[in-house]
Amino acid sequence: MAITVLVFFVLFSCSFVFAETEIRFVTWKSQFPKVWDEAIRAFEAEHPGLKIVREIGPHSSTEFHDLVTQKLKNRDPEMDVFFMDVIWPAEFAAAGWALPLDRFFPAGEREKFLSAPILADTYRGQIYGVPVFIDAGMLYYRKDLLARYGFSPPRTWPELVAQAKAVLAKAKDPQLTGFSGQFKQYEGLICNMMEYILSNGGSLWDDDGLRGALHRPEAIEAVQFVRDRIIGEISHRGVLAYQEPESLALFAQGRAVFHRNWPYAWEIANDPQRSRVVGKVGMAVLPAFPGGKSVSTLGGWQLGISRFSRKPDLAWKFVSFMTSPEMQKRIALYAGRAPARRALYRDPDVLKKRPEFESQFETFVHAVPRPRTPVYVPLSNVMQRFFSSAIALRDSNIESLARLASRDMDRVLDLLREGVRP
Repeated sequence: MAITVLVFFVLFSCSFVFAETEIRFVTWKSQFPKVWDEAIRAFEAEHPGLKIVREIGPHSSTEFHDLVTQKLKNRDPEMDVFFMDVIWPAEFAAAGWALPLDRFFPAGEREKFLSAPILADTYRGQIYGVPVFIDAGMLYYRKDLLARYGFSPPRTWPELVAQAKAVLAKAKDPQLTGFSGQFKQYEGLICNMMEYILSNGGSLWDDDGLRGALHRPEAIEAVQFVRDRIIGEISHRGVLAYQEPESLALFAQGRAVFHRNWPYAWEIANDPQRSRVVGKVGMAVLPAFPGGKSVSTLGGWQLGISRFSRKPDLAWKFVSFMTSPEMQKRIALYAGRAPARRALYRDPDVLKKRPEFESQFETFVHAVPRPRTPVYVPLSNVMQRFFSSAIALRDSNIESLARLASRDMDRVLDLLREGVRP
C-alpha cells in the first residue's frame, strides 16, 4: 500500500513538473509564416515547459485592432501577449489595458532601439511596448522601364505621374498600370494620404491647437491630386480596394510602373518564387510636391502585454526573446523586416543580405509618426471615411467633405481639451 501511494505521488509530481504552461499570443497573419514559426519553436526549445499558443488575426491593421481591443475590453485573461501597431500604445495605455513595462524594460535597454518607435511606445513617461521592427513608406519602381525610356526616379509627385503616363504610352501594354498603392478604407489609407498631405506642407490636424486641418488648402490640394492624377490618370480603380498584399502582388506580377509600400516589399519583389520582376526593381524615397520635402510615414509593430494576463513575468520572457538582437536579426534576414535595434544596421551579416537597409536607415530615423494620442482611433475613422469618399468619387466635393471631416475631428479632439493631453 505504501509503495502504491509512493508511486502515485512520484507520477503525479512528475506530471506536474513537466506540464506545459501556455502563453497565449495574439498575432496577425504574416506573409512570412515560416520565420515566425521557427522563432516560436526556438523560444519553446530554450524554455522547456512553456508553450506559445497563437491566435492569428487578420492582416489588416484596422481589423486586427478590432480583435485585440475586444479582448482587452472584455478583460480576457487568456490573452497574454499581443502585437500593437505603432499608433496604439497611447490608446491602450490610457484605457488601462496595456501593462507598463518599465520594470522589465529599463531606460538603458531602450537606448539600444531607434528613438521613434520607443517614443511611440511611451505614454505619460511609461513604456508600454517593445518594438519588433520598424516601417517607413518607400517608393518602388521598375528600373528597367525607367531606364528604357530615359527616366530617373521621380523627385516630385507630378513628375511621377508624367513618367508613368509616358511609360504607359510607349510600352502599349494593356496589363500595365502606372501606380499601385494602398487606397482601401483602412489604416493604410491614412499612411498613404499623410505622405501626400505632409509633402505638400499640410497636416492631418493641429496638434497644438487641437483642431482638424484637412480643410486647409495644402491638404485639399494633395487629396485632389490623388483623386485626379493618381487614381484618375495612372492607376486603375481597383487600387481603391487594395491593402498592402494586393497592391504588392500587382507590382510583383509586373503590372505596375511605380508602387508605394513598406521595406518588406523588397524581399517579395525580388523573390523568384513570388515575383516576375526580380532584378528589375529600384527603390527610392517617396516624392514630394514642388517646394515640399519627402515624407515617409512611420510604421512598425510592437509587442505588448495585457494588463489582465495572469502570467506577466512569463509573458515578458517571450516578449524579451522575440525582440532580442538574435530574433530581430533573424526577422531582418529572412523576412526583410527592418530591425528596430540600432546595432543591426551595422551588422555585417544583415548588410550583406540586406544592403538596402544601409541606405534606408536615414529614412527610418526621420520617418514621421502619426500623432500620439489616446483618441487616435476615432480620429483615424473620421479621416478614413473622408479620404475614401474624396478619392473614390470622381465628382466628389473635396472642400465640403474636408470641412465636415475637420468638424468631426474637432469634436473628437474636444475630449483631449476637456481632459489631459498625452
